[in-house]
Amino acid sequence: MARPKTIYSCQSCGATAHKWLGRCPDCGGWNSYVEEKLGSAPRKGTLVSSGANPPEPITGLDMNEEDRTKTGIGELDRVLGGGLVPGSAILIGGDPGIGKSTILLQCMGALASAGAIVLYVTGEESKRQIRLRGERLRALSENLLVYSETSVERIIEAIREVKPGVVVIDSVQTVYTESLESSPGSVSQVREVSAELISIAKSMEIPLFLVGHVTKDGAIAGPKVLEHMVDTVLYFEGERGHPFRILRAVKNRFGSVMEIGVFEMKEEGLSEVTNPSEIFLAERPEGASGSVVVSSLEGTRTILVEVQSLVCPTLFGVPRRTVVGVDHNKVMLLAAVLEKKAGMALAGHDIFLKVAGGIRLDEPAIDLGIIVSLASNYLDIAVDSDTVVLGEVGLAGEVRGINQFEPRVKEASKLGFKRCILPRDNLKGPGIKAGPMTLVGVASVKEAIDCLFKGQSKGLG
Repeated sequence: MARPKTIYSCQSCGATAHKWLGRCPDCGGWNSYVEEKLGSAPRKGTLVSSGANPPEPITGLDMNEEDRTKTGIGELDRVLGGGLVPGSAILIGGDPGIGKSTILLQCMGALASAGAIVLYVTGEESKRQIRLRGERLRALSENLLVYSETSVERIIEAIREVKPGVVVIDSVQTVYTESLESSPGSVSQVREVSAELISIAKSMEIPLFLVGHVTKDGAIAGPKVLEHMVDTVLYFEGERGHPFRILRAVKNRFGSVMEIGVFEMKEEGLSEVTNPSEIFLAERPEGASGSVVVSSLEGTRTILVEVQSLVCPTLFGVPRRTVVGVDHNKVMLLAAVLEKKAGMALAGHDIFLKVAGGIRLDEPAIDLGIIVSLASNYLDIAVDSDTVVLGEVGLAGEVRGINQFEPRVKEASKLGFKRCILPRDNLKGPGIKAGPMTLVGVASVKEAIDCLFKGQSKGLG
């Protein structure tokens, strides 16, 4: 018998070494290396048998449209690209209690009620716990089969026996393979278990959902290669205590990347929000300085959200900088541009900024809105409530053009906004349709501030 091989794996990034290391040279994590013993047992599954699927000319392949299955939840279908593709592997991650298991049980209940056989494998909860949640979510059906198991070999046997239409593994970190001696949740276990499950799902053309835990940084725990193995990666986002949840596709081989679905958490489960812009702006305060509406393109969907900021003299030696919903470094960079190019002395001020509604924004088109929000609160002058601000900002203080600005303007007009501040370069194209909105082009941060505050900027140095 071959002697088991011992290696040390980083539980953060999956790097391996032949000896224990205090600090991972790849990701920089401390005390993340764990000893793992690799057994000699061969892998059970293979994607295709030798000779069963010979090479074919690309011109001879079937060009019929993929047969997608609707999940019964419109926002989830939107994020997936139109529904479930046979044999697709979907990884869904998020903070504990964010709603991963809730939306999956709602989805599986809808599919089961429509006639599909669903296998829900749980390694974290008992069958009774799943039943209680199913009653609350009204997701009970004879076609929804609950299986409490953590051995991947037995799970695969159940899949072959039941032949379900959809499989859910909640969660992949609790499942282990008997061919490895390492503990469940280790890098090697997650990698091998996922490979076996994806293999059986693709060979039987069964859509597979894998629930993954996340690290303290918000990334899915386990080896990074896991995200490359699956077809779709979904992240559940949202603030604790906030009712709204954002389901975002960061990878999708069958649809648009960065597409989002918006949900509201209620007692009976997650309900769809079909018009998120209206919801996010419903409680916007009237006449409040620092409140600015921006437009963000999330996948194929345009969403209008409110950016709020608070700028006040610091009482401490080092000014505080707190940011929620936007990258912290982005806000600090834009604050530096505002100070340098518009003469606003922010060095001695605390800066607090957040995106209302619990959504996270990353695209460049919100840069000018962030700058205007900071300037508005610094000057204590409110931006007109019927104004939306768009534009990317460079380090020289220039306002750069943005992509797909016409859908953004159209969405703002539909919600009753009368004026849009946007890059001047975006007004150069022919046939721009703004409807009843007034489009004001600006070329620099200073020009945007002068336009919005009409010479009332007394605080400028």
